[in-house]
Amino acid sequence: MSSRMHTPHTTCPSCHEEVFLDELVGGRCPLCGYSLDEDEGVCGEFDETLERADLGWMIFNYFLFRRFDSLGVNPLQIMQLLSRYEDVCNCNPAAMGRLQFELEVPMNLFDRLRPKKCSRCGRLFVMGGKKVIAGDLSEPVFPTTYICRNC
Repeated sequence: MSSRMHTPHTTCPSCHEEVFLDELVGGRCPLCGYSLDEDEGVCGEFDETLERADLGWMIFNYFLFRRFDSLGVNPLQIMQLLSRYEDVCNCNPAAMGRLQFELEVPMNLFDRLRPKKCSRCGRLFVMGGKKVIAGDLSEPVFPTTYICRNC
């Protein structure tokens, strides 16, 4: 069984041939050139991926993902942040870049050994706790804070 069977496809109304949506050339049938963009037979999931297929958006997601990944953030948290950012941009374009976030980052050896001050309760602690980066996506640097295990 081929993985091609699960790929979204439709039948071209002009040449009546089965066309896979990832083979379309500029939204047109590769066999006859008929425009399938306004066709009702096009899969709804494919329309959603067309919006995200913008090259600039893909590059932005790649570099943002790479930046947070280099800090050690969990990839699932990064993808959730990117998804939330996309939702905010789609609903309110004026709020682009102004997404507040708070992500947990693993502590390195130096962070584990030195005394830290909890950003919530103000207590000093050495063992346990977590390191958190928080801020706004429009900022070039994300401040690092520490939270003790009691908070």
